[in-house]
Amino acid sequence: MTESSSARGQSGSSSLNPTRSERAARMALSCVVDGGDPLVGDAVEGLGAQSTWVKLTEGAFGDPLVRRSTSVEIDRLERWALKSCVRFVIPGDEEWPEPIGDLRFAQAVQRRGGVPFGLWLRGPLHLARSMERSVAIVGSRASTSYGNNVATDLGADLAEQGVAVVSGGAFGIDAAAHRGALAVGGLTVCVLACGVDVPYPRGNATLFDWLAQDQLLVSELPPGATPTRVRFLARNRLIAALSQGTVVVEAALRSGARNTASWALECQRQLMAVPGPVHSAMSAAPHLMIRNGQAALVSTAAEVLELISPMGQNTVAMPRGAERPTDVLDAARLAVFEAVSAHRRSSVGNIALKAGVSVPVCLSELAALEGQRMVEGDERGWRLHQSQQRGLF
Repeated sequence: MTESSSARGQSGSSSLNPTRSERAARMALSCVVDGGDPLVGDAVEGLGAQSTWVKLTEGAFGDPLVRRSTSVEIDRLERWALKSCVRFVIPGDEEWPEPIGDLRFAQAVQRRGGVPFGLWLRGPLHLARSMERSVAIVGSRASTSYGNNVATDLGADLAEQGVAVVSGGAFGIDAAAHRGALAVGGLTVCVLACGVDVPYPRGNATLFDWLAQDQLLVSELPPGATPTRVRFLARNRLIAALSQGTVVVEAALRSGARNTASWALECQRQLMAVPGPVHSAMSAAPHLMIRNGQAALVSTAAEVLELISPMGQNTVAMPRGAERPTDVLDAARLAVFEAVSAHRRSSVGNIALKAGVSVPVCLSELAALEGQRMVEGDERGWRLHQSQQRGLF
């Protein structure tokens, strides 16, 4: 793969000593420090990865990290990555997604935050280019059939419009969004809370194989890393920062999807939510975010596109109900029509008086309305046509 060849050129054997190469230092840090550690992340931002690695090995961030650092074998990991078509990108690389840098300005959420040291990638898609037009779709693992259908439709419709669908590969809404994009041959990117070679959850192993073959798996954790609660929380910030906007389909009040929504707001991304049944606990978080003004209500891909597009592009026409025959009536004819009773016959004089028109004008308009089968008249007077009484117009 082109990207793998690029990775080989960027990180050869002469760059494997963490104290001599920024790339090797970032790779080593990703192996030792859990993603989103604010203290180490701030050190990398201020001192650079190489100096931070030295401080870490000297005990500046605690003995557990010192012990972990002694087991790091960068050269062995690099050889494995090349053999497995896995690449490691860092800030400054062509494939590095610049918007993820917004994380440096975001406040920590649940003691996680900061820009990742680097990103491990598996799959043929180019990360930076894929994220230029992208939307995250997230939600509950214990989703309902309603939520799954909505997520699948959104994923498919957005992908058909050239939007990359970003999610986390979990059961429920995440998997439905990925599968929707795959069903139409679109782009989808999966951000993991484990290594890109670890199929978690195992029930989605086939999905991960498809993504690795044709799409992209992303993680800030090294190959072989297993998921933990903290790693899921850290992963959520990447989903939000990589995407132009985040759509929450279904989520409980306390959920990972709501954590991702918090990161979207911190990163100044467009937050959107899909309404659901008012009695469903899975719709509690979307409804609350809409009510509080944190999220825009969306129900279609067109509405999502309108919100993430530059002003004036992809505007959504306001929906209208079915056209009625009365929509095309001019003012005088409409006034006469509305003056005709549905059940009781009225004389021309009474109708003209109620409509505010002269009797000759009223007769002319009644004749026209009769020809349109909107009113009916005889020697007893005028009333609405039977079709009007059945509510067909």
